[in-house]
Amino acid sequence: MTADPRFSINQMTVKQLDLPELVKTCLELGVQHVGTWREPVQAYGVEAAAGLLRDAGLAVSTHCRGGFLTAIDAAGRKAAIDDNKRAVDEAVTLGTDVLVLVSGGLPAGSYDLHGARERIADALAELGPYAAEHGVRLAIEPLHPMYAADRCVVSTLGQALDLAERFPAQQVGVCVDTYHVWWDDQAPAQIARAGAQGRIATFQLADWTTPLPEGVLNGRGQIGDGSIDLRQWRRYVEDAGYSGPIEVELFNDGLWARDGREVLAETAERFTRHA
Repeated sequence: MTADPRFSINQMTVKQLDLPELVKTCLELGVQHVGTWREPVQAYGVEAAAGLLRDAGLAVSTHCRGGFLTAIDAAGRKAAIDDNKRAVDEAVTLGTDVLVLVSGGLPAGSYDLHGARERIADALAELGPYAAEHGVRLAIEPLHPMYAADRCVVSTLGQALDLAERFPAQQVGVCVDTYHVWWDDQAPAQIARAGAQGRIATFQLADWTTPLPEGVLNGRGQIGDGSIDLRQWRRYVEDAGYSGPIEVELFNDGLWARDGREVLAETAERFTRHA
């Protein structure tokens, strides 16, 4: 089979494959794009990973992830800024112009969602220019509200755009991930809003299946197994002007327990059939 030219596989979807195995399988299937993840890339070596991907002719659709910008104490905030600058540098080395941000949850003992979001804006004021100077755009990813406490206080595309719009579009955009926004009846209008400003930096797919597993995080459904009309969501972003790679990012213990090559082939086929 030859994968759809728009299809991109996020490294976490098949995290059981090391980077050389992932590259080899992509070449066998005709996959042209990969979304990289910081930890396995760092473990392999950023320069080595970039060379391996480049030599194979694979384009990096996004680098995941930066963010976690809600710390209250000065030391924590500085550490987050420094780490995000390193993530931008990694993106440059890997040859991608998109760094996805998971903004961060509430600090321990805090109940202040508004304050946490303002601290994200403060961090973006420093990170946005740094990223743009290096040819990278920051993509704020809203996560489903069930993650607001511990992972991401930005829960809707509207909230993400309210933050992004404080900065030039070439500095800060948004990530549209079906798993996180499909439930929101305002999301289609927000996609149009983002498109009108040129702020859709990346589009990610995952399905919603129930029951959710214990712990919730690793419950993203394989394409076509759940409740999301993925073709419709693709129409929303394309009607808004997005024409880039479409990345499948799945956190799923069942998929990770299987042969990664089979999972990648299945995911590419499901993308063609359902999205």
